[in-house]
Amino acid sequence: MNRRHFLKAAGLGAASLALETPQIAAARRTEKKANRPNLLIIHTDQLSSWAVSIYAKQLTRTPNYGKVLLETPNIDALARRGAILNNFFTNSAVSTPSRGCLVTGRYPHSHGAYRNNIELNRDEITIAEVLRRNGYDTGYAGKWHLDGPPKPGWMKPQRSMGFSDCRFMFNRGHWKKIVEQPDGSPKVAPYKVIGDEKSFTTDYLADKTIEFIKKDRKTPFFYMVSIPYPHGPYTVRPPYMTMYDPKDMTIPNTLKKSSPAGKRSSAESRLRLNKARYCGLVKCIDHNVGRIVAALKDKRLLDQTIILFTTDHGDYMGEHGLYGKNQWYRTAYRLPFIIRWPQRIPPGTVVDNFVTNVDVQQTLLGLMGVEPSGREQGRDASPLLCGQETEWPNEAMIHHSSLKSAGIFTPQYELVLAENGRHMLFDRIKDPEQNTNLFGKPPHAATVRNLAARILQHHKEVNSPALEWLKTQVEKLAPHA
Repeated sequence: MNRRHFLKAAGLGAASLALETPQIAAARRTEKKANRPNLLIIHTDQLSSWAVSIYAKQLTRTPNYGKVLLETPNIDALARRGAILNNFFTNSAVSTPSRGCLVTGRYPHSHGAYRNNIELNRDEITIAEVLRRNGYDTGYAGKWHLDGPPKPGWMKPQRSMGFSDCRFMFNRGHWKKIVEQPDGSPKVAPYKVIGDEKSFTTDYLADKTIEFIKKDRKTPFFYMVSIPYPHGPYTVRPPYMTMYDPKDMTIPNTLKKSSPAGKRSSAESRLRLNKARYCGLVKCIDHNVGRIVAALKDKRLLDQTIILFTTDHGDYMGEHGLYGKNQWYRTAYRLPFIIRWPQRIPPGTVVDNFVTNVDVQQTLLGLMGVEPSGREQGRDASPLLCGQETEWPNEAMIHHSSLKSAGIFTPQYELVLAENGRHMLFDRIKDPEQNTNLFGKPPHAATVRNLAARILQHHKEVNSPALEWLKTQVEKLAPHA
């Protein structure tokens, strides 16, 4: 633009601002509010990337990976019409701290729920509270796991942290059946009791989500449904319990290497059965994702709603002889993250940048044009989702208070520093199965020092309680790494 055109445009802009009356300004604000998107978060528990077929088809290119075990067409469809993040990590691969990071945008030591069954600091400002203050109708159904030890711990509004409709929000547990009492209150059955297509927990929570979507309202909504699966116990209602044949399940190479020869056969048989049922749990989730999306479409809200599908951590499912999470290997940390909103996110977007749980709150609010609380410690990744250029260091920080460890993922390496000195370094490209700990190998000393310095600097910036022992360990690395 030349100077003349610039001055002309500037003059017109100034004139239009000068002519804007309070009534016009109010009308503009009303119009902006009217165009605000809804937000729906579908959150799962202990879902590994290999169990979502759009991710599994990428993983098959990894040496020794195996095959795609199940198809998840409804989840995959969200990615095809939205964005898929190939390098989304949790900052702590344990339910409580991971969930706390997601809803506050803050690291575990900051939000207070740094290990399982500890409540979130009562003064935290969750994304629900931010949106509630901005006129959103907020609600939550399913597992919360941020209110301390109560189990199931049905939530009350005074403890729901911004989720106004919390009737079906329970603190923790992996119940297989929920029924409503005559007064409308929900009640869980013992774990061994498995419900049907109306009372099985996944179906029940999907029904409650659909009921919330179908409500007539004049304001936008934010709803979070937290499905407590495919976390164990690995049981699911028919027909999903027997939908997958244990004989078709793959066995991780690292299970074979970690199991004693005499017990390997029984370990593999147990794994095949658990993995088949895990796949059934995921398939049931995918079916209900389809139901929820159909409800949005029927209500003509689909393209006006940001849909995020993700999880809190993965499941090792036999890798390195482990089940569950709570260790340092990548499967518990690198997670599925799929987001759909065609108004701003081009369909088929693939993001390879590293994004983590603490980035989610600022990213969603950035997409929505809502001011964050100002307490967040994460980054706004919305430019990445919208195809815009932005400065973005590719690293994901690990915070693990329970195991007194801290670490970093980069495109090539994972380094974990432990207070007890049992550090680990893996080459994520050459050794994707993480068989060989490179820590202490002279050719990698400079890499260790560089990554350790980045970990230490990060913990200084966020005032982490791990800082004291980290300083000691990093000092030891200079002469001995």
